[in-house]
Amino acid sequence: MYIPEEIDKILFTEEEIKKRVSKMGETLTREYAGKNPLFLCVLRGATVFFSDLIRCIAAPLEIDFLRASSYIGSDSSGEVHLETSAIPDVLNRDIVLVEDIVDTARTLSLLTAEIKKRGASSLKTVALLDKPSRRVVKDFKADYTGFEIDDLFVVGYGLDYSQRFRNLPYIGVYKA
Repeated sequence: MYIPEEIDKILFTEEEIKKRVSKMGETLTREYAGKNPLFLCVLRGATVFFSDLIRCIAAPLEIDFLRASSYIGSDSSGEVHLETSAIPDVLNRDIVLVEDIVDTARTLSLLTAEIKKRGASSLKTVALLDKPSRRVVKDFKADYTGFEIDDLFVVGYGLDYSQRFRNLPYIGVYKA
């Protein structure tokens, strides 16, 4: 297995991630049985998780993508950059917003407010990782999360450091 020297340790193995994503897919299958939800992937970090998750859902669904970011290297800039013109029509739709990690919660709280404002009939948030110790938007909690983690900078499985390490099949702790 390829472990770059910048990785301190593996936090979640490929197998652990697969099991958890599969369980999340089963839950979402039950939640959206008989509906046709629109799953929105927050680019770029969530793409690997999103792709695996939707393949674990045994129900009709549609997909689209949003671009939002607040990180420069390993630090949050404190500002969320959101392409609001790229948000698809969500009016009267069941929306499932999929993100890689809830850290400060600025990105997801902004996105959820924007989607609600545009008239979604329902909205759920799904995040692979939750890092509550770094929460700035204190009252935000994702509806579904894969793993809760401590205040660590993690990469792999779509998460990056300056666009590197997204291709790792596991989630590792980056040596800062």
